[in-house]
Amino acid sequence: MPETLNSDRFAKLKTGKAFIPFTMLGWPNRQDCLKTIKTMIESGATALELGMAFSDPIADGPLIQQAAIETIASGFSVQDAFDLIAEIRTFNSSIPIGLLVYYNMVLKFGPENFYLQAKAAGVDGILIVDLPAEESNEVTQLAKVHALAQIFIVSPLTSQKRLEAILKQAGGFLYVVSRLGVTGVHEDFDTKLKELISSVKKSTDLPLLIGFGISTPEHARQMLSLGADGVITGSRVIYLVRNGSEGALKEFLSSMVKASLNGA
Repeated sequence: MPETLNSDRFAKLKTGKAFIPFTMLGWPNRQDCLKTIKTMIESGATALELGMAFSDPIADGPLIQQAAIETIASGFSVQDAFDLIAEIRTFNSSIPIGLLVYYNMVLKFGPENFYLQAKAAGVDGILIVDLPAEESNEVTQLAKVHALAQIFIVSPLTSQKRLEAILKQAGGFLYVVSRLGVTGVHEDFDTKLKELISSVKKSTDLPLLIGFGISTPEHARQMLSLGADGVITGSRVIYLVRNGSEGALKEFLSSMVKASLNGA
């Protein structure tokens, strides 16, 4: 794929340690969601991961699942999510934005239209959580047409053969899960994580971002010490927003930025 502004944005994740916070688009409401995202950007986040609410988010833990249920109940739609991303771009035109979705949403909206709207809104890459690389040829081709990165997940169970299949289609970065299971605020990381990171790095130059259970600065430092290029944090952000502590959210984001970018 030719070099584009969007691919350049994700390439920057490789130049230093990255911190990528996650939130659900439209949650707890449009205005407060935009406020949260602005706080993320102002706190120094390297990139953003933004989710679209889905009724059966099999990879997400209870905090994010509940946020999705509430967002769907509010009537916030896929088109509303694209409109919100476009507004984010009026606030910041350069921060990389990754979109996390489930395939049924793409299918219902229409894959061609979904990728077209994502590009127009200002998205840089799309991760379809429940779509394996072996079944993703259609969306991968759409990603190329619209100069978007198709992002994939790598887990402790990913074999070398399957990794090779993923890398033939992957762009932007690889989302490495720290352990099996769902997202959340946990302390248990896979004991083979260092081995996994080392193995994957031998096969690709794509940045490796670790998620699932990353909820403290110490977790971030631990992941970076294992060779990760950065971390992704979602459930802790959702928890702090739900509990209405803007000061605590800012403090947490700043501490994660410091730990991820400076290792301090």
